[in-house]
Amino acid sequence: MNIQIFETSESGNQLTELQEFQESDQRVEVSISPDDTYQEITGFGGSFTEASAYLLNELSNENRMKILEAYFGEDGARYSLTRKHMNSSDFSLSNYSYAPVEGDVNLENFSIDEDRDDMIPMIKDAMEISKDGFKIIASPWTAPPWMKDNKDWKGGKLLPEYYETWALFFSKYLDAYREEGIDIWAFTVENEPLGNDSNWESMHFTPEEQNDFVKNHLGPRLQQAEQDVKILGYDQNRDEELIEWVDTMYDDPEAAQYYDGTAVHWYGSTYHYFPEELQYAHSKAPNKHLIQTEATVDAEVPAWKDDAWYWSKEATDWGYDWAPEERRHLHTKYVPVFRYARDMIGTLNNWVDGWVDWNMVLDRQGGPNWAENWCAAPVIVDPEQDEVYFTPLYYTMAHFSRYIRPGAVRIGHNHSDENLMVTAAQNPDGSIAVVLFNPEEVAKSINLNLNGKSTEFSISGKAIQTVVITDLDT
Repeated sequence: MNIQIFETSESGNQLTELQEFQESDQRVEVSISPDDTYQEITGFGGSFTEASAYLLNELSNENRMKILEAYFGEDGARYSLTRKHMNSSDFSLSNYSYAPVEGDVNLENFSIDEDRDDMIPMIKDAMEISKDGFKIIASPWTAPPWMKDNKDWKGGKLLPEYYETWALFFSKYLDAYREEGIDIWAFTVENEPLGNDSNWESMHFTPEEQNDFVKNHLGPRLQQAEQDVKILGYDQNRDEELIEWVDTMYDDPEAAQYYDGTAVHWYGSTYHYFPEELQYAHSKAPNKHLIQTEATVDAEVPAWKDDAWYWSKEATDWGYDWAPEERRHLHTKYVPVFRYARDMIGTLNNWVDGWVDWNMVLDRQGGPNWAENWCAAPVIVDPEQDEVYFTPLYYTMAHFSRYIRPGAVRIGHNHSDENLMVTAAQNPDGSIAVVLFNPEEVAKSINLNLNGKSTEFSISGKAIQTVVITDLDT
């Protein structure tokens, strides 16, 4: 068998192919079991936001294309699963809706013109660059205010008399994007239906209200129009609320027939990936998708050209200051690279089949964001100086997206060190990708066993590795 090993590390490796390895007294046995199969992988990637698309337009064409090639090109991260907001989100330049005219119940004035300057060109350029293509999940943050009980962008509920109009909105959106040559693979019913304390665009649903909308309006509308698109429910954090939502979604047979899966976010904790809740969600719908649709280093202004920050335990999230006292322990300081690596491996090992980061590109402030909800992104830019910074988070994402391809199947593994994290998948071409994460300071010697054959190498301290195994029979 042929083996290539790529590493990103605190010591400076950036998806570097290793030929020489550090010696280590710490020896770890890792066994890979290709006959032990789990979920099929949908993909990995990030999100098209107005903020990211706007920033790309502010850069030189050279840097714009450099970033898109890095995300979608054959020599880059090869993103295969993406997300975009429908109507505005906090990572927009302002509030907007594709249906701005009050009382337009037939949506005769529906238009995606707001996306034509930035979002649509970014998606089309990415499509041209991507050899294998990528899937797009579309998510609304809110219906237009005139459809809601509080007449506001923030908070409130969709009025029942507009359920049918809101379902029509999804259908018209699908058609409008297809006319642009862009296919939408899936919808989530509502981004964060539990709300965000009305800090930016949001709209509340209970699980029962979501079911009502899906089974009586959205599902039948899309089915009647013969529109081939998936519906993902929930779309918020993976903590205990997930159990209530999947119980409601899938215990109602009339609603369950329309759901193709469940969408989740990571904001319930900075370190805990909620394996029991994910296992439960999978058990409720073992043949449906379980997709992580949003994750980001939130509540932080990005560190600029400072790789060490992304490897240090300095980041905090919204919950560090604002979580209720009984949940504060879930929101400790964290190492950004560690959080990404731990979460991606941990969720994959608990039935998640797709993992999507939030903004692909942000500026040095962590925006633009009309609500001043600053976050980090894998790529940070300074438009005034036309500079681009690929943070360690970019390379962390690429360890998964570049080497674990759509249609891969997660396979079994065992390893002897509880502090090392491991996941493995076999790609459609037969190759196997094994991702290792070593959060400890010291290097570890790895003895990797597969089909009775073994190979030895080491992983650096504070590092992520992807081991690509081809020609398994030689």
